[in-house]
Amino acid sequence: MKPELTIQLMDTHAGGDVSRIVTGGIDLLPGDNVRQQMEYLRDDADGLRKLLLEEPYGIPEMSVDLLVPATDPRAAAGYIIMEVMGYPIYSGSNTICTATAVLEAGIVPKQEGRQSFLLESPAGLVQIDAVVHDGVVEAITCEGLPSYIHTHRADIDVPGIGPVTYSVAYSGGFYALVNAAELGFHLTLDEEPDLARAAHAIVEAIQAERGFSHYTLGDVGPLPFLHFMGPEHEIAKGHFRSRSATYVHPGVICRSTTGTGTSARLALMHYEGRVQPGDKLETISLRETGFIGEFTSVQQEGEYQVVRNNITGKGYVIARSHIVVNCDDPMVECDGLHHILSSRHRQHPSPAGNAPVLDGDDPEQG
Repeated sequence: MKPELTIQLMDTHAGGDVSRIVTGGIDLLPGDNVRQQMEYLRDDADGLRKLLLEEPYGIPEMSVDLLVPATDPRAAAGYIIMEVMGYPIYSGSNTICTATAVLEAGIVPKQEGRQSFLLESPAGLVQIDAVVHDGVVEAITCEGLPSYIHTHRADIDVPGIGPVTYSVAYSGGFYALVNAAELGFHLTLDEEPDLARAAHAIVEAIQAERGFSHYTLGDVGPLPFLHFMGPEHEIAKGHFRSRSATYVHPGVICRSTTGTGTSARLALMHYEGRVQPGDKLETISLRETGFIGEFTSVQQEGEYQVVRNNITGKGYVIARSHIVVNCDDPMVECDGLHHILSSRHRQHPSPAGNAPVLDGDDPEQG
């Protein structure tokens, strides 16, 4: 008989965005750090991303986070982010979900009250601060990537829409920032399909007209994201609230406001002189979920003022399971996948170097 190939999952969500945390079933990946392991997946084993985000196992609106052993001894675990558009080096919602899973899986033992630890992302080490109450992970605060405004209030003529004013921020990816009211949107759930169509048209128009280069990373590809901004209301001194919606892929508006979208907004608010260190922005999604971004500091990097920030949200565990990968199924494409799948009873290390787990026999899995 062929060995049964299984992948262990912990499905989570933060703000409505589902992140499938892969906790077992994948062999150790080559690479001296998590960034190199991400590049190996991207270039030589993209089948894992496609498997878990396409039928019959998943949908494009989900994300996948593969737990891997940290290469930096200071980190509890590493993680690689996979989304329908590819492999972002960082994501706030995915980091919140991964940190929650690391605590719920016991890789980092829960401590009542506040506790801190490090995770290793493809972008580097990430500081995690968790709040645990009665054994429940109530909040995760993670560092947002340093964010800055590349372009402020440029204009473009978009087919089917007309003139659009946008700014561009980098916060882990390049974002077009658009005032929703200027296009007649109120950022309510019934507008979601129209928001997706408008965002797609705007992003395509920007991509056709120009590219963007990061001041240290250089060319990171065409601008992929758009963040619709609602009016900002100061609900307490230094605490602002705004409705928001983030587009990431044709037809896909994120369920949450996204951590990187919130970081981009803070960079814009600082650029326009409307926030100072210590101020907070609470972004509210079409589904009434939210993240809180805190502007912590700013530093000059060449011509750019780079904003440091933290993102706070809550992750929820919604399922523990294992899936069976049947490469004979005509709906399943195993090219770019089979060479990294562990056999069912092959022993492999857990992400943080804890006691090994037997694939398919983890008592925590369904």
